[in-house]
Amino acid sequence: MDIARTIAELRNFHAKLNKPIGLVPTMGNLHQGHLNLVKCSIERSASTIATIFVNPLQFGPNEDFASYPRMLADDAEHLASLGVNVLFAPTDDEMYPEGREDHTSVVVPTLTKTLCGASRPTHFDGVTTVVAKLFNICQAQIAFFGEKDWQQLTVIKQMARQLDIPIQIESVPTNRHEDGLAMSSRNQYLTVDERKVAPKLYEALCDLASRAQNDEVDLRQLELEGAERLSLAGFSPDYIAIRDQNSLQETTGTTNELRVFGAAYLGKARLIDNVPVSKNV
Repeated sequence: MDIARTIAELRNFHAKLNKPIGLVPTMGNLHQGHLNLVKCSIERSASTIATIFVNPLQFGPNEDFASYPRMLADDAEHLASLGVNVLFAPTDDEMYPEGREDHTSVVVPTLTKTLCGASRPTHFDGVTTVVAKLFNICQAQIAFFGEKDWQQLTVIKQMARQLDIPIQIESVPTNRHEDGLAMSSRNQYLTVDERKVAPKLYEALCDLASRAQNDEVDLRQLELEGAERLSLAGFSPDYIAIRDQNSLQETTGTTNELRVFGAAYLGKARLIDNVPVSKNV
């Protein structure tokens, strides 16, 4: 596996890759969910580029940018063992050579103002800016993203479509531990006791999704009940929301494309997850 630390190095390696090229953008500290994205790319693409970059633009002032785990050597070993062709692992200066403050931003309206965007107002602008840069730098034909962050997936799809970026966005189902907890790099912030409680987020969302199948149910009441359930379990809920899975907006419940979203703090960890509502069509 080749490792590029600069854009110039990446483009030199890129010229030797077979098409189509698959792209798997990550912030490193890889878990099985990331590795499944890589496996999907290797299955679907002739060549695969993985990226590792802890993007400062998507962290808020009081978030964990400085402490976010950086394990480049271990991550590179995992990626090489799977057959990744090129790892692009740039520095902050390589990605933002003129500094972060004056850097052009890519902003997706509306979709980024709700759910996680409401409590992390600068987060998605940082995500879309760096992902747009990676799309341009890597010149891949397909990019792979996990469904655990459904809002991010939806935002990136809209960005690529509206900016006419010639890339296909492929979603990959959420990887879960045996107890249902969605795999996440931030799970390692959980204490032993908190780790036992953490699966209750998924349990609550599944219960709400089951109850939301009924068109007569009050979705706003379900959201309140879900938040109370998490509070009683020891979480500090950020939000529980039942939304149209495409627009991410509130709905009356008559649509067949509902999804239950949840974000909650458990100790130092902010956990997110989502579950589709299966309707009988």
